[in-house]
Amino acid sequence: MSMNTKKLFIASCVALVTTSMVFSIRGDILDSLGADFHLTKEQIGLILSPAFWGFTLSIFIGGSLVDMLGMRRLLLTSAAFYIIAVLAIIFAPRPTGPMGFTDTPFIILYGAMLTLGLAQGLVEGVINPLVATMFPNDKTHRMNLLHAWWPGGLIVGGLASYALTKAMGLDIVGVAAATMTIGWQVKLALIMVPAVIFAIMIWNENFPETERVAAGVSNSEMASDLMKPMFLLLWICMWMTASSELAPDQWVGSVMTKLANMQGILILVYTAGLMFVLRFFFGGVAHKFSPVLILFCSSILTGVGLYWLSTVTSPTEAFLAATLFGVGKTYFWPLMLGMTSERFPKGGPLALAVMGGTGNLAVAFILPIMGGWYDREGAAAAFRYVAILPVILTAIFGGLLIYFKSQGGYHAVKIDAKKAIAR
Repeated sequence: MSMNTKKLFIASCVALVTTSMVFSIRGDILDSLGADFHLTKEQIGLILSPAFWGFTLSIFIGGSLVDMLGMRRLLLTSAAFYIIAVLAIIFAPRPTGPMGFTDTPFIILYGAMLTLGLAQGLVEGVINPLVATMFPNDKTHRMNLLHAWWPGGLIVGGLASYALTKAMGLDIVGVAAATMTIGWQVKLALIMVPAVIFAIMIWNENFPETERVAAGVSNSEMASDLMKPMFLLLWICMWMTASSELAPDQWVGSVMTKLANMQGILILVYTAGLMFVLRFFFGGVAHKFSPVLILFCSSILTGVGLYWLSTVTSPTEAFLAATLFGVGKTYFWPLMLGMTSERFPKGGPLALAVMGGTGNLAVAFILPIMGGWYDREGAAAAFRYVAILPVILTAIFGGLLIYFKSQGGYHAVKIDAKKAIAR
C-alpha cells in the first residue's frame, strides 16, 4: 500500500492541535477546577506536573519504540488516552473540603493528568521523526510548518474556551457554582473532538520507516550521536527554552487575570496567533538566517517580554508586553528540534525524543515552583523569576554564534547511507 504523505502530514498537524488544545483549555479552567476540588495554587501546580512528566516519559518511550511498535499504533494509543483522561477528570468525585495528596479525588486528577501527558508525548514522539523522515531535505521548514499548529491549537482551544465563558456567563460575578462546573467540563470535553478526527485519519494509513532505519544506522550509532558535546549543550538549552515558553503559557490565564484585570486566556490566544503566523508564513526564515542567530534574538525578546508581563497593570500593557514575549518564544521549540535533526541525523527518533522529552520534563519541574511563587509572593513573581532563563540563553546562543562563524557557518549534517549500510 502506498504512503499518502499529504494525509499523514495533515493528521500530524491535527494530532498536534489536540495536544495544544489540552494546554490552552487546561490553563483556562485552572481556577474553576481548583475551586471545585478545593486546591491551592501550589496543589494545582503539583497536579499539572504529571502531565509533563507523562509527556516526557511518553516521548522517550515513543521515540525509543517507534521503529519497533510502529507510528500508527502509537498515535492511535494517544487518541485513546486523550479520551480516557478527559472522562476521568470530568467524572472525578468532588471533595467536600481541602484535600490531601492521598485523597481519592486528588489521585484521580493526578492520574488523569499523567494520562493526558502520555497522550501528548506519544504524539510528539511520533510526528517529529515522521515529518523528518517524509521531508529529509526540508526538515527545519517542515518542522516550523508542523509546529505552527501548536499555537494553532492554542488559538482553537483558547477561543472556544472564551466563547463558552461568554455564552454561559462564567465571567459574571456571582455565577452559580453548578454553572461554573458545567462550564469547565464542557470546555475540557472539546479535546476529544480532534482526538477522534486524527484517529480516523490514520486508521488504515501506511507509515514509513524512520530516516535512520532506512539509512541502515545501527542502534549504537544512534545512541553515540547523543553523547556529542554539541548535543549535550543543546540538551541543556532545551531545559531553559521550554521553561521560558511553556511554563508561563500554562499560568498566563490566571496571572494576567490577576495583574491586568482581564480575561487572561486572551493573552494566550494573542501570543499563539503571533506564533502561528510567524511559524506558518515565515517558517523558512531559518534557511535565510542561521537558526542560532534566530534563537539568540528570540532569547532577548522572550526575556524582555516576560519581565514586562510581570509588571503590567492594564490590558493595553499586557498586550504590548505579550507581543515581545510571543514573537520571542515563536521559534524556540521548532528550531531546537530542527537543529537536533539537522546536526544529529543518526540520532533519529531517539535524539528528537530526548530533546522533546527534556523540554516537557523542564516544565514539569518548574510549574509547581511557579505555583509556590504565586502563592507566597503574588502573581507577578511567577513570571519575573522565570525571565532570568532567557538571559542565560542569550549568552549561550551568542557563544554558539561565534563558534559556528569560526567553523565557516552553520550547516546541516547529512547521513551517508552507503557508509551506514556497510557498517
